[in-house]
Amino acid sequence: MLKRVLKPVFFCIFMLALVVEINAQNKKGGKIFVETISFGSCNKHDLPQPLWNSIIADDPDIWIWLGDIIYGDTHEMALLNEKYSQQKDLIDYRRLRLNTSVIGIWDDHDYGINDGGKYYGKKKESQQILLDFLDEPKDSPRRKQEGAYASYTYGIGENSIKVILLDTRYHRDTLFRESGKYLPNLNGTILGEEQWNWLERELKNSTARINIIASGIQIIPTEHPFEKWANFPNERERLLDLIANSKVKNPILLSGDRHIAEISQLKDKRFPLGIVEITSSGMTHTWSSYREEYNPYRIGNLIASLHYGTLKLDWENEWMTFYIKGEQGQIYLEQRIPIR
Repeated sequence: MLKRVLKPVFFCIFMLALVVEINAQNKKGGKIFVETISFGSCNKHDLPQPLWNSIIADDPDIWIWLGDIIYGDTHEMALLNEKYSQQKDLIDYRRLRLNTSVIGIWDDHDYGINDGGKYYGKKKESQQILLDFLDEPKDSPRRKQEGAYASYTYGIGENSIKVILLDTRYHRDTLFRESGKYLPNLNGTILGEEQWNWLERELKNSTARINIIASGIQIIPTEHPFEKWANFPNERERLLDLIANSKVKNPILLSGDRHIAEISQLKDKRFPLGIVEITSSGMTHTWSSYREEYNPYRIGNLIASLHYGTLKLDWENEWMTFYIKGEQGQIYLEQRIPIR
């Protein structure tokens, strides 16, 4: 008799614990099993934004801003805040936020200055406005640190995924141009030592099955003349070495900035199976003077139509599939990667 009574009691306790765990995950912006993550960048707040219906139709668990959420480009913080508010009040974006956790990092235009770095005088104030837009809690450690970098872990066990957002603006040293190209900066930093130390801990302590590392600027491509990690070649090598040496599971790179979409893959002794970077950049406008651009790492085509990115996770069959998609949900690029 006692066993009959205790069995449903233990079951209720188990279910209550599960509900508590689910609620704890949801409060952190996460879900127990993430199946869809969408992402994008280069989004002018005052231009038509035709992609949201397609994005919402994908029913993403998480939306990741990869920078240039708005085009602020100002030292006037009231104006910057007004532009973020205009984006946040957009009815279709509000629809997305009803059922989707939103996280993100900035790039230069939402940071406040085109191609900006550590000498932007309003970076501290701008950081708080970004975090307000992202609904970061007032007591969040992210509000107290120098820089907007952050990490989020979703899911549990073999179905866990970690998203690491790198701040490539707040501490970035100056770049100089010559003949329309950036000169390599061999001694400067992109992340700053505090963020480098944080990133090393985040990677080495990660138990996630999949680890997404997001950067406003491209990491793998080296040949184009615009902003990229390769403008700081020693920093690029440091990042790739750190990812490889950390032995983190299934690292994936995401980036924005370029007003194009492409998929790049680097294979070398550090990454014998390859490490992939998905660039998704062009939600409201794309490269108007589009021409074919050399990228020895590119897989597939270069896309210069309005687009966003989506990751579909098939945990049961151990596959992740990345898509670059257009206004009608049409697929421009697709890359399937095993979950090892």
